[in-house]
Amino acid sequence: MYYLKDYREGQKLVGTYLCKTKQVLKTKAGKTYYSLMLQDKTAIVDAKIWELNNGIASFEAMDYIFCEGLVTSFQGNIQMNISRLRKSEEGEYDPADYIPTTNRDVKQMMGEVLAYVESVKNPYLSKLLKMFFIEDTAFVKEFKRHSAAKSVHHSFMGGLLEHTLSVTNMCNYFANAYPKLHRDLLITAALFHDMGKIDEISSFPRNDYTDEGQLAGHIFIGAHKLMDAISTINGFPKRLANELIHCILAHHGKLEFGSPKVPSLLEAMALHLADNADAKLQTLTEVFEQAGDNMEWLGYNRMFETNLRQTSPGQG
Repeated sequence: MYYLKDYREGQKLVGTYLCKTKQVLKTKAGKTYYSLMLQDKTAIVDAKIWELNNGIASFEAMDYIFCEGLVTSFQGNIQMNISRLRKSEEGEYDPADYIPTTNRDVKQMMGEVLAYVESVKNPYLSKLLKMFFIEDTAFVKEFKRHSAAKSVHHSFMGGLLEHTLSVTNMCNYFANAYPKLHRDLLITAALFHDMGKIDEISSFPRNDYTDEGQLAGHIFIGAHKLMDAISTINGFPKRLANELIHCILAHHGKLEFGSPKVPSLLEAMALHLADNADAKLQTLTEVFEQAGDNMEWLGYNRMFETNLRQTSPGQG
């Protein structure tokens, strides 16, 4: 099959893709059109159906659809202008081609996570970590295969594991560089910071917000799970529990970014900086991967509030 990441502006779109989302919208002139998100294992791209005619068969979100059309661009990103569409039949596609997956070794990454778990010396934090990452096999299974987002960054199978490990690696660097940091607290918070996403976002191929995710969000869900687990550990210091929960609640940094609390502890600030850095750098990486060999300015990006361009290739 021809993968979405390989399309360039001006090419013809031909192939079967997963219709991740479907919206029925209207133009300013009142004309109805469809706005879709198409997915395969390499990318998720925007698509539009401007002309709703006999060439557009009936379909719904999460259907596999055979599309024909033209590849255009909008604000520096690839957009598919679909002119013909029908539901694909079984045998025309392999579902494995439509689930984006980390290109890193999951077993190796999980081994690194477990090494961090073993490195925590505080007996209460160590017990809490082992309850989830060693004793809870159902949690570990979902943690290894879940995404870290619906669409923004690490929105692929294994993305939660990859993001968590990257954040923990940065926090480990911070702990070595800034001795004032409580390393055991910071590493524990880093490993747990996005655990709520397992319940906030559904599994692939849907990979969309659950009802619990929409109503509560991963920060609350994760903090609540940790508080429940802490309550089962005899003698867990209340002050330490409060500090860990604060790190989870504050890891988005600002109230307008979804954090119930703004960082008040050094460890909470370190976790926020690591989480923010990995999320933004991964998002930029995915933007530039989608741009391929396009070295021109990509247009204004709303997330970063600037025009983006790839760095010129090295000369040496």
